[in-house]
Amino acid sequence: MASSAASLLLRQYRELTDPKKGLPGFHIELEDDNIFVWNIGVMVLDKDSAYYGGYFRAQMKFPPDFPFSPPSFRFTPAIYHPNVYRDGRLCISILHRSGDPTSDEPDAETWSPAQSVETVLISIVSLLEDPNPLSPANVDAAVDFRSRPDEYKKKVQFEVERSKQDIPAGFVMPTEEDAYLSASAPPVEEDVVDENFWYDSEEDEDDDESYDDDSIMDDVDNEEDEEAEAEADMEHSQK
Repeated sequence: MASSAASLLLRQYRELTDPKKGLPGFHIELEDDNIFVWNIGVMVLDKDSAYYGGYFRAQMKFPPDFPFSPPSFRFTPAIYHPNVYRDGRLCISILHRSGDPTSDEPDAETWSPAQSVETVLISIVSLLEDPNPLSPANVDAAVDFRSRPDEYKKKVQFEVERSKQDIPAGFVMPTEEDAYLSASAPPVEEDVVDENFWYDSEEDEDDDESYDDDSIMDDVDNEEDEEAEAEADMEHSQK
C-alpha cells in the first residue's frame, strides 16, 4: 500500500511543482527526497488579506495508506491565527477523519480519499483569509479576531514581517496577478500517465523486444521467399 501511496504522491507533487500547472501561492520541496514529507511555503496572494506578503513555512506529512487516511499539516513556526494551535498544528475539517462521534463536523467537510493535496492547500489558504473563530485552536487569536480586529491585524502584520526572513534565497514571491493568470489560463493538455508505469515498465520492455523480434523474423522470411522466387525464375529461363 505504501508503494501505491508513493506513486500517487509523486504524481501530485510533479503537478503542483510544474510551473504551468502548479498553484502560484505555494513553494513545495521534499524533505530529504522523502515523498511522504513535504516542506511548503504558503503565500496568500489576495492583497486585501491581513496575511498578504508573508511566506509561511509549513510541513505536510502523509501516512503510508494515503489517500485513505488524511495527511497532517503544521506551520513551522506557528502563526497567529484562530485556527492554528500554538505548536503550529492546523485545525481544519478537511484534515479530520470522517465518522468521529465526538465531532459535530459533517462528513462532507472532513477527509475522504477523493481529496487531493491541491484541495487541501486551497482550503488552508481559504481558512487563513476567512478564520473560523467559533472553533478556535488559539483562543486569544479568536478573541482578537472577533472583538479587537485592529489588534488582531497588528499581530498578524508582525507575523508577516517575521515570515519574510524565511523566503528562500533567489525565490521570487508571486503576486496577485500571478494567481489571476493561473486561474484564467487555458487548461494545459496533460499527458496520460499510467499509474502502474513503474511496475509495468519491465514487462513493456519485454513486449517491445518480442515485437521487434517478430518484425525482424518477418523481414527475413520475406527476403528468403524473394530469393527462392528469383532462383526459380533463373532455372526456368535456363531451360
